[in-house]
Order: sequence, then structure tokens, then C-alpha cells
Amino acid sequence: MTLRAATVDDLADIMDLERTSFPTDAWSEPMMREELLSPHAHYLVDVEAGRLLGYGGVRAVARAADADIQTITVAASARGRGRGRTLLRALLEAARQRGAREVFLEVRADNPTASALYVSEGFLEIARRPRYYQPDDVDAVVMKLDLVAWVAGHGAQTQTGGVCS
Repeated sequence: MTLRAATVDDLADIMDLERTSFPTDAWSEPMMREELLSPHAHYLVDVEAGRLLGYGGVRAVARAADADIQTITVAASARGRGRGRTLLRALLEAARQRGAREVFLEVRADNPTASALYVSEGFLEIARRPRYYQPDDVDAVVMKLDLVAWVAGHGAQTQTGGVCS
């Protein structure tokens, strides 16, 4: 597993995985391009043997108190091996480096695997957005992480070897 900063050169591979992972509510290519180019976003890709197996992004304005996990996905063939957790932790570290103290995210209510990952890292449900994910009419579970407490609990595990700089 190799994490590296995503670039616009990764856009086609990211969009292939985006459409496969989220067939009814995938982000558009222009939206994803804007995210990759934004100075307030930090996106990573997980590449193995030249193949993109996952990606994730966090929106964290420098010196702002909060950040938002925008998206994380791992190819179905590569799930269950810790890749999602590794991406999440690297994104949390990027948010910490930018000064965030809290991190928010939304997860589909019908995605218990992702919800369990977030809870295991310390995220708490704080709200629900009814029928947020369209056209599926699926609720969004809004979650929040106290990043300061998370960093204190993870110590040296938060060191990512410069991936998030």
C-alpha cells in the first residue's frame, strides 16, 4: 500500500472508482477536479502496482478549527485489509497539521461498514439528515471527532512520513 498526494493526473482513475463505488450518487468530474485543485482540500490516493485502489479527501482550511472528510472509498477487491482506516488516519493527520481541532463527516445510514470504521476511530453521531443521499432517499449520519483527543490517543501512530504535508 502506497499513499501519495492526489493530483489532477489521477482524475480519470478516481472517477472510475467513484462511479463504481457510488453508482447512483457519484460526484461529477468537474466537482472532483475542483476538489483536487482546491488549496483548502487535501486528497490522497492509494496505489498498488500502478493501480488506484482507493482515495480520500479532507477539506481543512488552514488555521480553521474544523475540517470535513469529503470522501473515502476503496475498491471492492481491496476492502477489508485496513486501507480505509489508513486513508482516514492520514486525512485526520492532514487536518491536524492544518490546525483543525474537530472533524466532521457524513456517512450513508445504509453503510454500516463505514460507520463502524468511523466509530472505531472515535467519531460520534451528532445528527441525521433525512433523505440526504439522492436519488436513493438514504439518510446521512452526521458524525464528529474531537481531533485533539484522537491525536492524544494515537500518539506516534499519527506520524505519516510526510504523506500529508
